[in-house]
Amino acid sequence: MTSNTRVVVIGAGLAGVRLARRLGELGTPVTLVGEEEHRPYNRVLLAEVLAGRYSPDVIALPAPAELVRGRVTGVDREVRAVHLADGSEIAYDTLVLATGSNPVLPPLRGLFTPDHVLPEGVHAFRTMDDCLGLSKAVRPGVRAVVIGGGLLGVSAARALAERGAQVVLAQQSERLMERQLDPSASKLVARHLGDLGVEVHTECRVRDVRCVGGAVRSVEMHDGYALDADLVVLACGVHPRVGLAQAAGLDVRKGVVVDDELRTSDPYIRAIGDCVQHDGTVYGLAAPALEQAEVLAELLAGRPDARYTGTRSLTRLTLAGEGFFDLAAFGETEPLPGDDVVQLTDATRGTYRKVVVRDDRLVGGVLVGELGTVGALARAWEGAEPLPDDGPLLHLLTNDGGS
Repeated sequence: MTSNTRVVVIGAGLAGVRLARRLGELGTPVTLVGEEEHRPYNRVLLAEVLAGRYSPDVIALPAPAELVRGRVTGVDREVRAVHLADGSEIAYDTLVLATGSNPVLPPLRGLFTPDHVLPEGVHAFRTMDDCLGLSKAVRPGVRAVVIGGGLLGVSAARALAERGAQVVLAQQSERLMERQLDPSASKLVARHLGDLGVEVHTECRVRDVRCVGGAVRSVEMHDGYALDADLVVLACGVHPRVGLAQAAGLDVRKGVVVDDELRTSDPYIRAIGDCVQHDGTVYGLAAPALEQAEVLAELLAGRPDARYTGTRSLTRLTLAGEGFFDLAAFGETEPLPGDDVVQLTDATRGTYRKVVVRDDRLVGGVLVGELGTVGALARAWEGAEPLPDDGPLLHLLTNDGGS
C-alpha cells in the first residue's frame, strides 16, 4: 500500500483506535470517525467508572491525530466516500468498518415510552453516556434491578452495590455467566455478589416494566411477582451493529462477513471487531477485536502475508475494591464423556480451579479466586500441544511458575 493511500475507519472503540494507532506507527495515514462526543475510551472498564473507582479520563484511549467526530449516515461504494450527518463526506481508498455492537433490548411490555425511548430510570449499559446516566441516578438505598446475569450484568450489579444501591440481579437461565462458567464457578460468583448484598435470582424471566409518569416504578416477573425499582439496567447481551454494512449492500449474516484478510464482500472495505463474523463466528469480545486490528494494520501497511485465523479467547473478570474477586475461563469448561477433569476447591477461601483434558490436550478450564496458574494454563490451551507426561494433571493447577 502506498503512503498516500487514504484509509478511513468508522468506529472509535477499542478495535478502531488500535488499528488507527498501529497504522500511524507503521507510517500509513488514517482518518478515524467516531460518533460519541467523548474521547475514545476502553468500554471494558465502564463498570469501574460506574463503581466510582475510575474517572472517565482514566479509561480514555490515546486517540490518533486525525479524529473526526460525527455520525456516518451512509457509504457510497461507487465513488468510495463516506457521508456524515452534517452533510460532509470523506473519500476513501480503503474503508474499515469497526462499528461495534448494540445492546440487546429485550421484548418487555412497557420498556419503551410512546415516543419509543426508554423510560426515566431504565438504562442500557453499553456507552459512556449510559454509564454517566447511571452514575448520576445511583445513590445509597436506590432500588436497582439488573436484567441479565452474564459478564456485563454481573459487573453492573457489583458496581451498583458498591455505590450503595439495593440490587436485584435477574437472570433468565439457571446460572450466572453460563456462557463462560461451569456450575461450581457460577455458584462462587453468586456467593460473592450475595456477600455484597446483591439479591440473585436465576431461572427468572422478566415480563414487563411498570412506569408511572414516564418513570420506572417496578419490574414484573413471569410468575407475577413484582420488584420495586427506581433503576433498571438492561444487560442482556449485544448484537453486531451492521446497519451501515447492510445499507451498503455488503454480505451480512449474523455479522459483517469477512475472510482471513478481514475483507468484506467489497474488496475496498474491511471490517474488524464486534460487528464482524469470521468463519461463522461472532466474538463480541475485546481480545479478538484487538487481534483483528493488529492483523489488518499489517495488511494495510503492505505486509501481505498477515492473516487472521480466529482467536482462542480467555474471559477474565476482575472485580476490584471491597471483597476483591478475580476469575478466568477459557475453552470448554464442561467435560465430555471420556475427558479427564481435575478440580481443586477451597470453600473457606472461595477459590476454585478446574481443567478439562481431552486426548492429552488441555481443552478448557476455569479459575476463581487464585489465578497464579492462569498464564501457564492459557499458554498450554492456546498452543493445543500434547501435555507433557512427566507429571500428573494436578501439576497444571498448582504450578504458578511463569504466569
